[in-house]
Amino acid sequence: MSKVLLIDDEDNFRNSLAERLRLRGYQNIALNNGLEALKTVRRETDIDVVILDRQMPDISGEQVLKELKQFRPDLQVIMLTGHGSIASAIETGRLDAFTYLEKPCELDQLVDTINDARQHRLAIMQQREIPRVEKGSLWKWLIGAHNHRPGVIGLGLLIFLILYLAPAPARMMNLLSVAKKPQIIHAITGKAIDDPSDPILGYAGYQRMQEGESITQYYSHTSRLESMVMDEFGKRVRLRGLTPREAAFRAKAMLGILLVSTLFWATGALPLGMTAIMVGVFMYFLGVMKPDEVAGAYAKDAVVFIFGVLVVAMAVIKTGLNRRIGILLLGPATSLPRLLFIFLPLVGITCAFVSEHALVAFIMPIMIVVYAAATREAGVREDRSLAVMLVLALCFCANCGGPGSPAAGGRNAIMMGILADYGAAPSFGQWVKYALPFVPVMCLVIALYFYVIFRSRVRAKKLNVSAIVRRASDKFGPMDRQEYLTAALLIMLILLWILGSDKFGEGGPVILVVVLLGLFRIITWSEVSKIQWEVVALYAGACALAKGLAVTGASLYLADVFINLLPDSMRHGTGLAITSSLLSGIMTQFMSDGATVSTIGPITVPMATLTGTHPWMVGFASAFASSFAHMLLIGTPNNAIAYAMAKDPITGKQLVTLSDFLKHGFVVLLLSWGVLWGWLFFGYWRWIGF
Repeated sequence: MSKVLLIDDEDNFRNSLAERLRLRGYQNIALNNGLEALKTVRRETDIDVVILDRQMPDISGEQVLKELKQFRPDLQVIMLTGHGSIASAIETGRLDAFTYLEKPCELDQLVDTINDARQHRLAIMQQREIPRVEKGSLWKWLIGAHNHRPGVIGLGLLIFLILYLAPAPARMMNLLSVAKKPQIIHAITGKAIDDPSDPILGYAGYQRMQEGESITQYYSHTSRLESMVMDEFGKRVRLRGLTPREAAFRAKAMLGILLVSTLFWATGALPLGMTAIMVGVFMYFLGVMKPDEVAGAYAKDAVVFIFGVLVVAMAVIKTGLNRRIGILLLGPATSLPRLLFIFLPLVGITCAFVSEHALVAFIMPIMIVVYAAATREAGVREDRSLAVMLVLALCFCANCGGPGSPAAGGRNAIMMGILADYGAAPSFGQWVKYALPFVPVMCLVIALYFYVIFRSRVRAKKLNVSAIVRRASDKFGPMDRQEYLTAALLIMLILLWILGSDKFGEGGPVILVVVLLGLFRIITWSEVSKIQWEVVALYAGACALAKGLAVTGASLYLADVFINLLPDSMRHGTGLAITSSLLSGIMTQFMSDGATVSTIGPITVPMATLTGTHPWMVGFASAFASSFAHMLLIGTPNNAIAYAMAKDPITGKQLVTLSDFLKHGFVVLLLSWGVLWGWLFFGYWRWIGF
């Protein structure tokens, strides 16, 4: 039951009401003045509802209400007074009181109001991400609540400490110490290429390393971690780089940060943004990079892109343009099966040629409109199964559009470059020939999974998405000036992404459009400040994490350990392609797709040339599986954008949780590997050959 704080200076009324509430099962604290109440609320953190008198001798009820709300915005205050007026009711409403009741008040009415206030407090806590921790045992405290799990935090820090203090593995020391081998002449092309037998070929900065240079030496000078050595007279003589042991400690630190941040992101031990900032705290104080380098690791183009896309999506929603787009895209979706089995494959194929991140950002608001309308028509307050199905099915199909063509993302361009180094780069058409058939099949498998899992759970059974979107659009009437401007800017953005992303990246065009949206007064700065900044921070933290893993050699060590655990049969032919896809699929959950391909491609493609395996098979396998980042928000902007927008439009409640991504994302990851191997490796590719 609720714990109630009762504040009233009339002794008889206060004591009588306190006893009557106690008999109804409510714990309560009864006080006769507002000053003592303010102290009590700071001390008693489990108070749900305050019943507050308006006129008291020491401090007014309005002033107590104001200060209570400043300290505990989730606390629900019922103003109960015999000195009511319209002016006082307006003032208490302005100060965010739950309701205003006059004495005398029936006890049943008051009890009902207390229960309503408690439910409203739970909704406010969820909306403001205030953890609700149950009391009563040490175990409950350790488990905690979402965004506050002391036990998980302690476990994560313990794991980090053990890993950091343990001696560096011999293999890690060897990889950080070995010198880069000289180039050799390719037997077929006659070109000078990197030696495929070089154990450090998969290091992220390998192409920029000098012959004979070790990872430790390269890491020391590129990350500016060298120190000046003095002679006996105090004069500077030379720069001293890190020793392999010092470099290994930093690599182990990054592995520890990876484990801890992944644990926290997956369990919600801390708020998403706090965990993202924690990554930088570790990197700063453990000396992984210089302060400017750590800060720069957060300021990646992908982070600017996430920020810009969220702002542009806000403008599209504000003007109602998303409903116009929805009519075009969702025309065939007149039922739930049509939405899943026709619309989703079209989304996946589209994402093979245009930015899947942008497409998710533009379609997600439409899905939320569909969700809101469907639940309203079904007469239910909430249908979380419907929300999870709509959001995750869209997100995962967009992810799986990534393999479709070289234009689908930086991961594919990176793999094209790696294959070119070995004289085996496919053309655009050849890539599409081998890759595009994967996309619609995978999207149909995803659609079937969500249909089987959720068709009996969804409460809003009749789902005519096309009609819902059309009705929502009709409310806006014909397109106005702001919609036309937003549409023009949206088209300009897509063209810039297609034609100029090599030069301007994905972030440059989108922040240009953000500025133009501001100049045309389509959005204001106060609206920009309301975007999901924690999602921007999350992706910034993921970028910093990936940079730290890459520069220290920690990601190379992970890839090397994984490959060495595999049997010989998995190191050539189709087995090597499966190995490449497994490694990419695992690592892309924690790193960006580009970073994953940069780490794994230089290891597995040379292995293909050494074992007589066609390099396309292995290269495609690595690049395709880097799109399978379904489980965690940090894996791809699609997940982060979908999570940020998956909120109930009325209550602001988060409709899709981190555990939804983790649970369903794991299943879809397994299905993605299954389709890749069963349909492509052992089916379609064997039929068309290499």
